[in-house]
Amino acid sequence: MGAAMGTGPKTAIVAGAGIGGVAAAVALQRCGWRVTVLERAPELGEVGAGISVWAPAVAVLEELGVKGVEQSSVPSKPAGMRKPDGRWVVGATDLGVEMPVMIHRAQLHDLITAQFGPAVTVRTGYDVTAVDQDADGVTVNGELRADLLVAADGIRSVIRGTLYPQYAGPRYSGFTAYRGIAAVNLDDGGGETWGPGQLFGFARLIDGRYYWYGTANQPAGTTSEPAVFETWHDPIPRLISGSEKILQNDIYDLTLPLVPFASGRVVLLGDAAHAMTPNLGRGACSAIEDAGALGRLLQGATDVPAALAAYDRERRPATTKLVKRSRSLGRLAQTENPAVRAVRDGAFALGGKLVALRRR
Repeated sequence: MGAAMGTGPKTAIVAGAGIGGVAAAVALQRCGWRVTVLERAPELGEVGAGISVWAPAVAVLEELGVKGVEQSSVPSKPAGMRKPDGRWVVGATDLGVEMPVMIHRAQLHDLITAQFGPAVTVRTGYDVTAVDQDADGVTVNGELRADLLVAADGIRSVIRGTLYPQYAGPRYSGFTAYRGIAAVNLDDGGGETWGPGQLFGFARLIDGRYYWYGTANQPAGTTSEPAVFETWHDPIPRLISGSEKILQNDIYDLTLPLVPFASGRVVLLGDAAHAMTPNLGRGACSAIEDAGALGRLLQGATDVPAALAAYDRERRPATTKLVKRSRSLGRLAQTENPAVRAVRDGAFALGGKLVALRRR
């Protein structure tokens, strides 16, 4: 049970222990709050492959005391854009823009949870099914009570559905994604290759392995293999064959306009608030930035709902722009129209700064 309302340290429940949820727990801990993290999975951890961490998120992690992000990751080298036959559209030269650092999702998760202290309690195997709130606090499943509930429970957030039952929620992007980690020896700066309705990208991780991802247009719910990429330029076939496990996930984002991120003493964070396609590489970074903003606005706050309203005013406009930009870039990348692809590739060749699209 949480502390009695109005006595002792403020208490928070964080539903969801992905990267955004655990970052929020650390941020609240640093504000002097007692935090209970609820995770539906049987164990705490993160699944997936690589992740790009852009400078604003790195800065938040440093503010939260998370150590080793720079040391445990490798700056991604300037990389270009190619056609499936290997011809360059944008060369792998110095593009003159700041690049993200690359790290495995599980490693980043471990670095954040290493900051958990006695003020953070974790309960795994716990599903949030009911939320009730009043002027003084929030009750989860009729048994856990706190001053604040952070909904970090993902794109299909049960808590968001409770707050906004009429909201349409997730929207299928039209493409699926494959991801893997390959132990191969390459002398290649990586980058992306764009084909008709397909995209493939890869980057090096600190341990020498390579994270890769591919996308392909297809109906939602279709199980498939990344076979189309096996005829693409080297080293793409080697990356696929060198992977022990290949993940496939259909890509969804949230319907626009986004719902308010705050309702009384409940706040949405990460994919529960603003799930976006991966085209900008900013989803997890935005969740980390959410956590930083939440901690900053709650630091010393006496009016929790007012602080959460300020969080909504700050984060909803910023992340709405990212959802829109990521969706637009995804449509451009996945187009099958040959005329549109020709214009697109020509524009990138002239501009030479594909990576700039992913910057703030």
